[in-house]
Amino acid sequence: MEEFHKVRRLPPYVFEQVNRLKASARSRGADIVDLGMGNPDLPTPKAIVDKLCEVVRDPRTHRYSSSRGIPGLRRAQANYYARRFGVKLNPDTQVVATLGSKEGFANMAQAITAPGDVILCPNPTYPIHAFGFIMSGGVIRSLQVEPDDGFIPALERGVRHSIPKPLALILNYPSNPTALVASLDFYKDVVAFAKKNDIIILSDLAYSEIYFDGNPPPSVLQVPGAIDVCVEFTSMSKTFSMPGWRMGFAVGNERLISALTRVKSYLDYGAFTPIQVAAAHALNGDGADIAEVRDIYRKRRDVMVDAFGRAGWTIPAPAASMFAWAPIPEPFRHLGSLEFSKLLIEHADVAVAPGVGFGEHGDDFVRVALVENEHRIRQAARNIKRFLSASAKQPNNVVPLSAHR
Repeated sequence: MEEFHKVRRLPPYVFEQVNRLKASARSRGADIVDLGMGNPDLPTPKAIVDKLCEVVRDPRTHRYSSSRGIPGLRRAQANYYARRFGVKLNPDTQVVATLGSKEGFANMAQAITAPGDVILCPNPTYPIHAFGFIMSGGVIRSLQVEPDDGFIPALERGVRHSIPKPLALILNYPSNPTALVASLDFYKDVVAFAKKNDIIILSDLAYSEIYFDGNPPPSVLQVPGAIDVCVEFTSMSKTFSMPGWRMGFAVGNERLISALTRVKSYLDYGAFTPIQVAAAHALNGDGADIAEVRDIYRKRRDVMVDAFGRAGWTIPAPAASMFAWAPIPEPFRHLGSLEFSKLLIEHADVAVAPGVGFGEHGDDFVRVALVENEHRIRQAARNIKRFLSASAKQPNNVVPLSAHR
């Protein structure tokens, strides 16, 4: 039977191949150290859970909620932006709650994209950045450059060679998967370019609070006048270890927020009200929970970089996010990221995310998520060391890890 049109436009979901192999290995009794999916393992802070339990006992909160977010939650997000970035937002017109930043991106694409619209998008990038627009009829023009001096020239080429003129530009710093961080000066240049060329900026700032080197990542909305062309998406999933709660936000330009709000009004009734109240409680907190989460990821990063390096796999230390963007070891680079990821499951009992799943320009890398504790990260490093040693001795016949036990 022929696939539906929108499904046909999507490429094979490469992560599913890794997931199947991982499940098969576990069914055979393998102890897989899973550093693949960016699924936080830390518990949601107790005070947030307690607030949820308190509110859920009130039957009035069991009714339909508001798709754009209850007023108290939107005010809490506006206050967070004021404290953290010095950005003033109107909670009634410039803030909307989303069911995670992923849903926000997908519905923004639905709201603003006409068939054939061109979107400028980093490659590699988080899949929804591209495929939310592809499913909405848009066309992706990839940008391969880092947030450096080459970015504006790449934008200029993108505008010059695109018909029609690009509708929007997607930014994602700290980046998933590359962990790259942008400066405020970079954002100033991009905003000036976007305003000059009448291009919308959609910024994914999901990892704004997961940083390690003392320099909090900025928001593009800190640039004067950025709100004229920009909407920014944030998430509580990583900041407060609330991934399953599905709570995020879009903030910024009133016209774009209004369009997103209208689309959402047709599609959902918003998150469960007790979740929204608990989320507002988290945002209004003193920041201690955020600092604790950040410190845990920093320690895991340091252990991972050290232990993997000792195992023979040098990985650059990420400055932010909960991921390391790891170059495939040279002897395996010709295989590509998917085949290398499969080898790690089969012969090292370690799961990572193949870089090609984030775009073809990521195929020389894998993404390593800091979602296991320090003991398990060291275990993964020991497994990888044995795998690398075995493959060096027998490059054409990689010995399964089980043979060394």
